Amino acid sequence: MKAMNISTRIRLIAVAAIAFCVLPTAIHAQQARAKVDDPKFDAVPSPDISTGYNKSFKPKDWLEVEAKINIEMAPKPKSEFCDQITVKWFIAVRNPDGKGYYLLTKDVNHINIPLDEDVYVSAYLSPNTIKRLTGSWRAGKNVVDRVGVEVLFNGTKVGEASTKGKAGWWNSPSLSRTEKFPVLDKDETPFRGLWYDRYAEIQKQR
Repeated sequence: MKAMNISTRIRLIAVAAIAFCVLPTAIHAQQARAKVDDPKFDAVPSPDISTGYNKSFKPKDWLEVEAKINIEMAPKPKSEFCDQITVKWFIAVRNPDGKGYYLLTKDVNHINIPLDEDVYVSAYLSPNTIKRLTGSWRAGKNVVDRVGVEVLFNGTKVGEASTKGKAGWWNSPSLSRTEKFPVLDKDETPFRGLWYDRYAEIQKQR
């Protein structure tokens, strides 16, 4: 009887060990896929909002890049929402000081993304950045050669797109990276409260 008890205990310990090893795998077995339309970019003037105490100013141009995405997950969670994704932006701009291009980048974390629904993600170049790049306050789109975007779920790429060329061009070692021309997310711009329902929610920075 004692031998059977010991044998039973061994089997139970083995089953528990297997369950312990399998459980994390099951938790992380959830898969995601992002349908990503080709990014688009356009000039958008600073919003002129009436506050009851208006000041005279001439709105300058921002350069906005955006892409439409649609997130699918399997198995689909009961909430029908994706907790978080990371959108990585890659913008190739002409080098104002010489030949070639600079690669500008921005990572934006989005949360509470509804599944199987089209939402938009975006990034921006400020009027000052445009002035430094072009010498003009006008957001000439010709300053941008191409735009790429990647969508990551749990650190894994689940979608990508590019305005032109093969996706992944941003990994080329011939592109010089720089941070002197910052890329901003929507919450870092005057457009933060505008068109809110169009865009995926941005995780607040801490």
